[in-house]
Amino acid sequence: MFRFFRIKYVRRRAYTHSRRLYLAHKESARALVSERLTYFNQHYGLPLGKVSIRNQKSRWGSCSKKGNLNFNYKLVFLAPELRDYVIVHEICHVKEFNHGQGFWDLVAQKVPEHRTMRHKLRKVVLDQRQILQTETSRPNFLQPQILQK
Repeated sequence: MFRFFRIKYVRRRAYTHSRRLYLAHKESARALVSERLTYFNQHYGLPLGKVSIRNQKSRWGSCSKKGNLNFNYKLVFLAPELRDYVIVHEICHVKEFNHGQGFWDLVAQKVPEHRTMRHKLRKVVLDQRQILQTETSRPNFLQPQILQK
């Protein structure tokens, strides 16, 4: 019985840290994403729906059939070129809702090195503990940890 209580407490505490981080960085992520969306959509000229900033565990961004875009708040912690790749990737899904050749041709118009960016993004690990540690030492910036294979 006591062990169950301890496990439950640990999970609740982890959720609280995650929620606190999300709320602390949500608006800065929204401002950054909005500015970059405006910049890149000048080139594409696509009708964009709502833009949401979410606390997702396994996605950097997503696009709905209605053209609504969702982005992870952790984008603010990525390197600028990776962040721009994610934003361009999701903008292109408004026109091409798949990963066919037409989609990648659209992405390549603004991010010619999209293959390299995609591989780098897969290696990025932004752990909640890493963000907490970095917040105490450098609150405004976080270098993503890139795993070497």
